[in-house]
Amino acid sequence: MTYRISYAVWEITLKCNLACQHCGSRAGHTRTKELSTEEALDMVKQLAEVGITEVTLIGGEAFLRPDWLEIAKAITDAGMMCGMTTGGFGITLDTARRMKEAGIRVVSVSVDGLEATHDRLRGKKGSWQWAFKTIGNLREAGIAVGCNTQINRLSAPEFPQIYERIRDAGVFAWQIQLTVPMGNAADNSEILMQPYELLDLYPMIARVAKRAYKEGVQVQPGNNIGYYGPYERLLRGRGKDNPWAFWQGCNAGLSTLGIEADGAIKGCPSLPTSAYTGGNIRDYSLRTIIEETEELRFNLGADTPQGTEHLWGFCKGCEFAQLCRGGCSWTAHVFFDKRGNNPYCHHRALTQAKQGIRERVELKYKASGNPFDNGEFALIEEPINAPWPENDPLHFTSDRIQWPESWQEENESTPELVAVSKSS
Repeated sequence: MTYRISYAVWEITLKCNLACQHCGSRAGHTRTKELSTEEALDMVKQLAEVGITEVTLIGGEAFLRPDWLEIAKAITDAGMMCGMTTGGFGITLDTARRMKEAGIRVVSVSVDGLEATHDRLRGKKGSWQWAFKTIGNLREAGIAVGCNTQINRLSAPEFPQIYERIRDAGVFAWQIQLTVPMGNAADNSEILMQPYELLDLYPMIARVAKRAYKEGVQVQPGNNIGYYGPYERLLRGRGKDNPWAFWQGCNAGLSTLGIEADGAIKGCPSLPTSAYTGGNIRDYSLRTIIEETEELRFNLGADTPQGTEHLWGFCKGCEFAQLCRGGCSWTAHVFFDKRGNNPYCHHRALTQAKQGIRERVELKYKASGNPFDNGEFALIEEPINAPWPENDPLHFTSDRIQWPESWQEENESTPELVAVSKSS
């Protein structure tokens, strides 16, 4: 077998001690029939056999599973790097030290706003303070710590100040991602960025990223950030002049693997369960699921003419179609119940603005209420100067951004970078 997948994200339990408005998996309670310790340790063995080199443990909240450190140690002992993503509510210094002993090398702590916004989104008062307490405990234990932030209409105005807080806490990296309508976020769609709001969002992100790189924090754009706008190389190059630093298509099943707590296998941890599960580890070997199921092979042949057959709408006629292949499959699917047309694209928003139009999304069908589910949205195209929709108090514009006073005094210019050309 030729190894094609190197990175796995493993939800080891759906149990969680937070209740996030934007949680795609609707975490809270343990899944029925989560893998036993024996099954989990066998999974570790199979991950190593198929060529996985790095595993990130997630939940729910991973540390609520009693054998989580046993699983982490097994991953490390099998020669794979073990990391973790956490809400950080309750990781004491003693726990952090035990994590270090188990071989967990890097942890990303979720910070989704300043204190009031974070606690509101995370559904528990005190969760923001615990997140920063956890960051301190992990650093004291000798574990590298990063942060991840969901960008939506609640967190976007606070974005520069979020950066300052996490920078001062000593994180080395910051992953950013746009909130999309999966799970709980599908039920709270008023907090989602509208596609036309990207026009004001990206200059802000670029300015913050430029400062972050200068100050030693690596901004890591998630799979639904960017796409061929003027800041593409700044964001994907992580502050370095790299001519190949641009989005090059969905990697689900190519380099990534998603594992759910009951043994379901997907090509990406974010993808909807019902449409993208290739099989369950209790029924087939991991090797068989990866090699033989269409759900983990749909990105193979991306460089052939068939690689763009799934595209529709704006993405179908886009000049970057063959490179981009519709952006993040997860993002497109949870908006429209099928992949291939991604409304969260900076190049798209800029192109339409030049034509005097803008797009917004409006809920058409609600999600069913299951983990990793989605509803369906209507895509509305309208004149760019049309009145804003009524009763929309969270509407995001650049004048809502809360810039730190020191930044305002500097009169810092936003970097203008050349978009990726067709000859790249």
